[in-house]
Amino acid sequence: MRVTTFLAVRAARTHRRAWAAVFAALAVTSLLLGALTLALAAAGLGHPRVARYVAAPLVVAGDQYTRFTATPWGSRPQTAEAGLTERVRVPAAALGVVRAVPGVRAAVADAVFPVGRAGHAAVGRPWTAARLAPRALRDGRAPRRANEVVVGGAGRSGARTVLRVRGVDTAYTVVGVTDGPRDVVYFMDGEARRLAGHPGSLDAVGVLARPGVTTEQLAVRVRAALDAAGVRSVGPRADGDAAGLRVLTGNGRGAAEFLDAGPARAGLLELLGSVAATVVLTALLVVSSTVVQALRQRAGELGLLRAVGATPRQLRGAVGKEVGRVAVGAALVGAVGAVPAYLALRGVLDARGALPAGLELPLPPWAWPAPLVSAAVTVLMARLAAVLAGAGAAKLRPAEALREAAPGTARKVTGLVLLFAGVSSAGTAALQSGAAAGSAAGAAAVTMVSACALLGPWIADGAMRVLGAPLRRYGGPAGYLAAANCRAAARRSGAALTPVVLVTAFIGVQLSAGATLTHAGAAQAREALRAGLAVRADGGLPSGALERIRGIRGVRAATDVVPGTVVLARREAGEPRLDRLPVLGVTPQALTRTLDPGVREGTVRELRPGTVAVGADRARSLDLRPGATAHLRFGDGAPARLRVVAVYERSPALGDFLFSRDELLRHGSPPAGARVLVTVAPGGDRAAVAAALAAAVPGARVESSPAPVRVAAEDQALTEVVTVAAVSAIGGFTVIAVLSTLSLIAFGRRPELRLLRLAGAGRRTLRRMLRLEAAALTLTGLAVGAAVATVPLLAFSLGVARTVPYLPPAPAVVLVAVVAATTATGTLLPARAALRGRYPGSGGTGG
Repeated sequence: MRVTTFLAVRAARTHRRAWAAVFAALAVTSLLLGALTLALAAAGLGHPRVARYVAAPLVVAGDQYTRFTATPWGSRPQTAEAGLTERVRVPAAALGVVRAVPGVRAAVADAVFPVGRAGHAAVGRPWTAARLAPRALRDGRAPRRANEVVVGGAGRSGARTVLRVRGVDTAYTVVGVTDGPRDVVYFMDGEARRLAGHPGSLDAVGVLARPGVTTEQLAVRVRAALDAAGVRSVGPRADGDAAGLRVLTGNGRGAAEFLDAGPARAGLLELLGSVAATVVLTALLVVSSTVVQALRQRAGELGLLRAVGATPRQLRGAVGKEVGRVAVGAALVGAVGAVPAYLALRGVLDARGALPAGLELPLPPWAWPAPLVSAAVTVLMARLAAVLAGAGAAKLRPAEALREAAPGTARKVTGLVLLFAGVSSAGTAALQSGAAAGSAAGAAAVTMVSACALLGPWIADGAMRVLGAPLRRYGGPAGYLAAANCRAAARRSGAALTPVVLVTAFIGVQLSAGATLTHAGAAQAREALRAGLAVRADGGLPSGALERIRGIRGVRAATDVVPGTVVLARREAGEPRLDRLPVLGVTPQALTRTLDPGVREGTVRELRPGTVAVGADRARSLDLRPGATAHLRFGDGAPARLRVVAVYERSPALGDFLFSRDELLRHGSPPAGARVLVTVAPGGDRAAVAAALAAAVPGARVESSPAPVRVAAEDQALTEVVTVAAVSAIGGFTVIAVLSTLSLIAFGRRPELRLLRLAGAGRRTLRRMLRLEAAALTLTGLAVGAAVATVPLLAFSLGVARTVPYLPPAPAVVLVAVVAATTATGTLLPARAALRGRYPGSGGTGG
């Protein structure tokens, strides 16, 4: 033990420069993992904000989750669960049940509906629900008649206001002003229930307790009363999907108000977990490569220690302690830096509006030390790398330390096996769709990069066989030396090649995958749009507006388009899975003249309640054709057996399913994004038609250049921000790894460069040699990295978007420039000391 400790301490002091590269890699690893750990902790503790029901200790709401149970192969039944983003309502009978519970002081019904007020979106609620916040009157009185309202924020009693609810404009008298937000309008209870349009049901029931009754006691009583009465959520549910009412307390009360927050939190957890796994895999590869390279530069020293009697066990122990000393300090530095890194990520998420309204991500003081856990993981990773690297160093015979050992057959076989597995995984991605294809493509990229790390010496040797001839022919003596060095030290060249391939492949895959989908979807959306005008209005278009629009002279076709969501229950590898998908509801009359989905089979003219049109990729995965039956669940959890009437091509733009507008509206609230697309007849006056539309639909906005119709995933903005942040962070990490590895190699080559100078090579020749080596390394790394990225990307893009991979020119240029600059810096700067002076070691300036 004393010997290993002595060796570790002396080596750590002597080789501070080599361990500095390892320190930098481990510190960045700890920083990234620590920031992700804080983000995961915040997401795990996240919850919807409690706003409307802050004064109610209990809230009774519908079951906003749908479930699907299946039995995986050779396992027990498993249940998948997905949040619903459309309101699941509470039967009005539940109000009487809750009021009769002992300890209930009041049970207040709430019904929320969209309202258009002065050109802005607002919500309407019954006045009695104001006590759940609570909201006090600042001026005036409560509404007593159907034509009276109380408004929030600015306003005055006695004023007249026109409100649009369900497309109908109605004048109301403002009789009171509350201290609440400006986007809330309170109606008399009966009028609010009528305008909500859901007779016999409520959005939620707020429960106020009598003095002396605790929340826990009241929750147990209310739960028992609802179960005894057999009260369930409104609407049908799929078999095995229980639809009992929920009794919400504490932070859970916010789920009755912000329906998107719960699903978004689950998606954030899944996304952060995926990024964290990528960081761990990348860090393992980078840290292992850096530690191995740091030890490889000391092969002569380790061989000498073996020659004077050091045992393999002592060398392994010394290497482990060296790495441990470096890892502990680096991990702690990274853990400290993780806090500002997490705060920067939160700042970007908030600035971009990537988090849905109402999602709270708290991080209490006791959670701030969480990066220490990631620091411990970083130390374990370093020790694992030390074990792998130390095993090879300890077996080194003294004579072998004087030359570079040839890579073994086992390494070559393992690399080829991993390469085959990566290509097979890419082939699997081509046969999948959606998230499954993305996961398979990501696994293929990681596996192929690992294969390239093992096959690095052979790749470098093959590249020099290709590049050697032009180097020798056009590079002169420097080119000859560069080609000879790269081939003679193939193992060293392979080690230098690995991080370049890693940074190229990783950034290429991460940036191109999302860009390919976005590019293909945008192109298809532009191709699908046939309309030249669009009409929309806050609070919905008036009843009969579509018919009036179609009757305007010069209008060739008009289509009402509304967004929505459905849930698809399916099995993946035998396990149950629920996918929440964005969809569109349309009016089928003359649809292809305003919005052409690119029908391949069937016809969209038959689209009506009880039918559905399916995107080609989804139809292929579900084996659906016109006449078949599709099994789905609407956004409120209601099951549906729908007859397929058409299969269309442009699903990346329009979503996997097209519904009849009326069918989709039955299972959701009137969406804010609804609009009518209008196509002007050939030869028609577009300006005149736009003016006629504005006159025919008072209060509506006419868009003269409508944006293409395109569905977007609910968490698209969140995914884009987190992906860009992750790519930037991990990309920077791999760039540091490239610089560290190349610097270690360059420092180890100083004796070689001095020997070349003593043999007569001039400084200019050696500088040119190093530049040519850096250029060859850059070209090879970019080519191999691009090939590694292209294989999974091609499979992914063909399987999901039916197109070739796309990478925007600007990121591609930046990637090439960064790799070239990093490679040149890591190769040339550390060698400057060996090239100074007229002779090695002299301080002169002669040449």
